Amino acid sequence: MGGATVEGLVKGSTFKSSDITVSDPSQAVVDKFAKMGVSVTTDNRLAAASADIVCVVVKPWLVERVLTDIKEELNPGRQLLIVIAAGVPSASIQTWLGTQCPPLFLVIPNIAIAELASMTFIVPVTATAEQTKTVQRIFDEMGTSLITDEQHLASGTTLASCGIAYAMRYIRAAAEGGVELGFKADDAKRIVMQTMKGAVELLEASGMHPEAAIDLVTTPGGLTIKGLNEMEHAGFTSAVIKGLKAGMK
Repeated sequence: MGGATVEGLVKGSTFKSSDITVSDPSQAVVDKFAKMGVSVTTDNRLAAASADIVCVVVKPWLVERVLTDIKEELNPGRQLLIVIAAGVPSASIQTWLGTQCPPLFLVIPNIAIAELASMTFIVPVTATAEQTKTVQRIFDEMGTSLITDEQHLASGTTLASCGIAYAMRYIRAAAEGGVELGFKADDAKRIVMQTMKGAVELLEASGMHPEAAIDLVTTPGGLTIKGLNEMEHAGFTSAVIKGLKAGMK
């Protein structure tokens, strides 16, 4: 997620590449991002000390270690802190940092942020309205964002961050079905992807509920309703809801 976020920032216009600093212990990783024109280092403290916005984007079990390491470099008076790590409570972050904790945001994007197409959830924990606008503008350029509360962050994670994988699983399944129907694999995938893109754009443009849009496609005794009913007999909607709920456990 860290790499995807950096790629999105580089492709956006909010920051120049030279304004972005990536810190990672892997030389291969920093070399990759150096080629994109960003500043790189393997020293987290050096990166944090010079930043206006500090983004900690690591696996959840590494958050405490990283924050503790950079704690003395943080400046609550001039910095914002964004933590992108599922399941890490804001109370824990504030305990680890104490008075050194800058205005804090919990943020959960998905990997489409690399293509400026993320659905991102933002929780302003100790931030002002103006600081929240600043952070939201950054993530809105890399897709769409929703300001929410910490209570709903887990739901947002499974619906959009995990959810992008669920959408890709549908694409895979439909493409495999396309092969069985006689299309070459690459053609089947392209057909399914364009069909999904069209469905999204239709709903965005019309504002219709998905079921209302489905009614435009189905005719009495037609092929579409037969296919939909067969999917429902196999538990399609129930499987999706169960999968989403399982992602919160």
